[in-house]
Amino acid sequence: MSRTPNTASTPINDRNAWRWGFTPQAEIWNGRLAMIGFVSAVLIELLTSQGVLHFWSLV
Repeated sequence: MSRTPNTASTPINDRNAWRWGFTPQAEIWNGRLAMIGFVSAVLIELLTSQGVLHFWSLV
């Protein structure tokens, strides 16, 4: 009787899974969303010649 390893990707090992808490998957998504936010802020400043807070009339 031979055992074959399970090669199917489980949600725990899936690096793109949406998992809550202090997990590697959550940190990957946190980094991705932070990069999107940073690039969005830079683009707003370049296209409008205003800071993000001025663009949203918060200052």
